[in-house]
Amino acid sequence: MTTFTTWKFDSVDGADRAASTLKQVKSEGLMKVEDYAVLTWPADADRPEVKYENRDNWRAAGWGAFWGVLFGALFFLPVIGAAAGAAISLLNKHMQDVGITREQLDAIGKQVGPGSSALFVVTSERDLDLVAERFRGHEGTLIATNLVAGEADEVRQAFEG
Repeated sequence: MTTFTTWKFDSVDGADRAASTLKQVKSEGLMKVEDYAVLTWPADADRPEVKYENRDNWRAAGWGAFWGVLFGALFFLPVIGAAAGAAISLLNKHMQDVGITREQLDAIGKQVGPGSSALFVVTSERDLDLVAERFRGHEGTLIATNLVAGEADEVRQAFEG
């Protein structure tokens, strides 16, 4: 199963540091990383900056569209108001296909703001205990996932423990 998670960090560089660990975890074969993106939002900026990290030619187009729709709707479309209706409908369709609810999107939009950062990750095949061990100390908060409640709690406990 493909898992989508969003981790929020209370510092602008927290997601970048976690992305470095993610690269290490991937290279060690502890997790299959389908794609990920890092969002940083400096305290003095009007908008966040997004870096798409896991780019290969074969997957770039599909995941690029996914990330573009996600970040556009969360952080850029609210500025244009009613004209965003069609794009929001498209977003809802894409997110439902991945198992992300509108409520989760709202939570991401409310929790990630100036002075923070977020790591958005799509993964499969993981060794939860070993992966969690690598991420301890990063102080990220799981704010959205397509995992069911029990699985999400297991992930939270593993990363906090």
